[in-house]
Amino acid sequence: MEWEYDLVVIGTGTAGTDIAVHCRKAGKSVAIADYREFGGTCALWGCIPKKVLGAAAEVVARAGDLHGKGIIGGIAIDWPALVGFERSFTDPVPARKEEMFEQRGIDAYHGCARFTGEQTIEVGGETLRAKQFVIATGSKPRPLQTPGADLMTTSDEFLYLERLPKRIVFIGGGYISFELAHVAARAGAEVTILQRSGEVLKRFDSDLVDRLVTASGEAGIDIRMNMPLYSIEKAPGGLIVRAGPEGRQIFEADMVVHGVGRVSAIDNLDLAKGNVETDKKGIVVNEYLQSVSNPAVYVAGDANYESIQLTPVATLDAHVVVDNILNGNRKRADYSTIPSAIFSIPSLAAVGLSEATAKKNGIEYDLHSGDMSSWYASRRIGLRHAAYKLLLEKKTGRILGAHVLGDNAGEIINLFALAIRHSMTAADLTYDAMIYAYPTSTYEITYMVKGKGG
Repeated sequence: MEWEYDLVVIGTGTAGTDIAVHCRKAGKSVAIADYREFGGTCALWGCIPKKVLGAAAEVVARAGDLHGKGIIGGIAIDWPALVGFERSFTDPVPARKEEMFEQRGIDAYHGCARFTGEQTIEVGGETLRAKQFVIATGSKPRPLQTPGADLMTTSDEFLYLERLPKRIVFIGGGYISFELAHVAARAGAEVTILQRSGEVLKRFDSDLVDRLVTASGEAGIDIRMNMPLYSIEKAPGGLIVRAGPEGRQIFEADMVVHGVGRVSAIDNLDLAKGNVETDKKGIVVNEYLQSVSNPAVYVAGDANYESIQLTPVATLDAHVVVDNILNGNRKRADYSTIPSAIFSIPSLAAVGLSEATAKKNGIEYDLHSGDMSSWYASRRIGLRHAAYKLLLEKKTGRILGAHVLGDNAGEIINLFALAIRHSMTAADLTYDAMIYAYPTSTYEITYMVKGKGG
């Protein structure tokens, strides 16, 4: 049987849900489909469960950092109980989504959607015809051709482990590996990160990354550079990981976790039948997030390889797509001031220009930087590694970039993102220009903009 709609959205994550809800509110007939549980990556396999696990790791780290400073005795993570607590956040999501779609008058379909023509898809044995489609299918772990790659555990699976293995090797030195490694180490696992090149967390300031690497080592995380994965093999009692040139380095593990990044999850959509052009990276879109070959199709969130794989960016993409569907192509996505944060311990965050980018583009800037480990916000919790960098436009003092390692770095960076978005200067953030709550981590922005620090 064939059903007709104004809009069909593929994917029930942040981007897909926002688009479906706003277009339905505008009076369009809308259907939404997903082959996984309704809710998307952030709610079920990303931000939300990750941060719940991370909160427990922070408690353990905080207790350790304050040991001898008024704290005595040990503290440990009960992994099964922690995962049970995590599930109290994630388990209700699919049913709530389904109920919400029903209440909003959005028809929901379960199954893998596949294009059968430029304006038709097939899902769960039903044919859906629509004037417009949105692909918001999210991302999946990057496929690897390495021998034994099928023995790896994905980050999705890691977040719901019933038992935490003793020896864990993370492949790749990006967000996923660092965040989950800090959780696993605080939960008592022996943790190793293998990075194929000589640099980890490449999107972040290298000096602050070096400090985070040091802090990670002190937490018991063994980070090995220039260790490309060669193979993974089953062995009695576990797994053997071979890495480095010709696999000469051997690491024994009970679990190997895929942390080599994620790519757009679009492989199963039969895009060619929908005349949706792709290249080696993914779906080819114009500045309006519209397919260049099939104008009936828009792309949003992680399914769009041009956008950064962050939940707020998925929301931004959704707003762009909704505006263009309802009002004609007029809105473009602006990714210039997107803050990013790694929720390791300590956390690392950045927004705006990096030193490398500024130098490459010949931008003249003044640098304010310093060690914040002796500042109050760090000392009071025993944090040994904290630092910052600010890039200020040389002639005006306008804030061009901010980079923070330390407690609440993700919160601090939001204020800098706001400042950059509104072309604020360092003088606009001093305590002469505004009043901050004190004592707080954000109050220390007043020291950063004045260039204080070791």
